[in-house]
Parts: sequence; C-alpha cells; structure tokens
Amino acid sequence: MHRNISVAATALLLFSMSAFAQQTSAPDEGKQESTKITVRGCLRSERGNYILIADRTGTIYALQGVGNKLDRFLRKEVEVTGESKPGSVKTGIRPEKEGSNPSDTVHGVDGVPLEVKDINSDIRIVAKHCKAADQQ
Repeated sequence: MHRNISVAATALLLFSMSAFAQQTSAPDEGKQESTKITVRGCLRSERGNYILIADRTGTIYALQGVGNKLDRFLRKEVEVTGESKPGSVKTGIRPEKEGSNPSDTVHGVDGVPLEVKDINSDIRIVAKHCKAADQQ
C-alpha cells in the first residue's frame, strides 16, 4: 500500500511540474525577437521609402530609421547592418490613404523591416552599380 501511495505521489508531482513548465513557457510561444544582420544588395527608393533588395535571395528589406538621408546610396550595391524585425511592412503607402485608391495599394512593396541605427557606420557602398538581377 505504501508503494501505491509513493507511485501516486510521484505521478502527481511529475504532472504538476509538467503543467508548471507549460505555463512558464507559454508567453514566449510565437514571440519573435529582432535579429542583427548584415545584408548586401541594391538600394532603391520605392515611393518615398528606401528598400534593399538582397543579392543572393532577392528578399526585400524596408529600411527604417534612415529618414530621407540615403539618396547618395541609391542604385548602388551596399552592405547594411541593422536589426531585422519580425513580420513585413508595405512601403510606399501612407496609412491614412490605404485602400482609398487601389493604385496606391497595388504599387506598394512588402518588405522585411530592417532598423538601421547609424547611417554612417551601418551602411557602406561595396560597388558603384547594382548587379543586373537587382535592377528589375
């Protein structure tokens, strides 16, 4: 009988530990953190936003935190270091106008948000011209 009580107590203890472990990990599920990355590609302007088209993958990054200060980098191959944020953003559309004019939505570009902290140290030109595949 002592053995049955010990087995039951052990099972109850393991069950409660399992439930506690699930509760403590639940808030982190689905949560994606920013990741610091360096991307090489062609810098373009798309309806007032700067986008970077990655050389190897063709992934589009929407640069954030740069204001309107990147004109000297346009149509050049650059390396950009920044924090990649989860999700995507549509560039070239003012939120207050979204949906009011179908052509605004059609011409927007989806991109992975890439937050640049310091233009002078986080962006550098690696070639004076973009690769042909990026100029489409």
